[in-house]
Amino acid sequence: MCSLKVEDKRRYWVALNLVLAADIRTTKKAVERFPRIQDVFKATEVDLAALGISEDKARLLTSPSILDQASEEIHRLEKNGCFIITQEDEDYPSYLGEIYDPPVVLYGVGQADALKEAAVSIVGSRKPSAYGQNVAFRLAKDLGSRGVVIVSGLARGIDSIAHEGALKGGRTVAVLGSGLDNIYPRENRALARKISEHGAVITEFPPGSKPLGFHFPVRNRIISGLSLALIVVEATIKSGSLISARLALDQNRAVLSVPGNITSKLSQGTNWLIKSGAKAVESWKDVAEELPSPLRENLLSQEKEESQLSLSPREKNLFGLLKTDSVTHIDDILERSDYTVSEALSLLLNLELKGLILQSPGKYYQRRW
Repeated sequence: MCSLKVEDKRRYWVALNLVLAADIRTTKKAVERFPRIQDVFKATEVDLAALGISEDKARLLTSPSILDQASEEIHRLEKNGCFIITQEDEDYPSYLGEIYDPPVVLYGVGQADALKEAAVSIVGSRKPSAYGQNVAFRLAKDLGSRGVVIVSGLARGIDSIAHEGALKGGRTVAVLGSGLDNIYPRENRALARKISEHGAVITEFPPGSKPLGFHFPVRNRIISGLSLALIVVEATIKSGSLISARLALDQNRAVLSVPGNITSKLSQGTNWLIKSGAKAVESWKDVAEELPSPLRENLLSQEKEESQLSLSPREKNLFGLLKTDSVTHIDDILERSDYTVSEALSLLLNLELKGLILQSPGKYYQRRW
């Protein structure tokens, strides 16, 4: 029997999504029960009912009209400059494919290749404090400018700020809880357009899908699934961001949390995560240290280059006097240079604050690299 072309298979995936987009468990059952996607549409209503598919939806899946509708949807989306990625496509994000219940279809606008790059997700309160806003923006900007894609949900608050920060020097991906034609919240439509120019806006919900309440917890698994790590910036103890953290843990992703004021309700969730084992985040370097090799080393090597670029001539000269494999006493430094004691100690302190050297008891110093 001849195999289906990629284009033909795609309409089957889209058709399945049009019928079952809101029910990821049933979708997973259907895909597991029928290894060939086209066989779902050849099944009887009785077979489909056995998977928990309602009578109305089973009738749709067995009707030729749903495939015609899928073809029309594909044509319309592509005409409007959107992209469609199905679970069988080579472009399907590899990290997302590893999760328990990956979406069968992703609809998107922007640059699809952004979904294939190393990513970190940033989530948090919809009503953050000035502190939370500043931290989220800085983390997103610092990571984004170093080549890490920032993933979030385009919601008000921390999500939007993380997207804005990432756009200052890098790329970002927004995951919607609605169709591409129903950007929510509405005031973020301009931000969504900006994101599509430097990254991508994606969703598993077909065009026309409204931003229903239950869509957002469902889409959170995609946010964490696309990422190597998830950072929570400000969250109450009952925040949806803690659900995202649990999903990330279930997906074997690193979970990090920004510590906050112990008197603030917005810090209760993040501080609880830290007490439960999440790494506390103070800067982008804390995040980089939790990422897999060789990405971790590549990012931290950028820190080395940036730190050395910021050194004064006298600091560079002193830095060159130290070794990575052994310690050097302050007296040795003074003997091999023209520094005064006070100048040498001042320069050594600067190098230590920049994270370039380590000091051991007794005024011994050693290069980190």
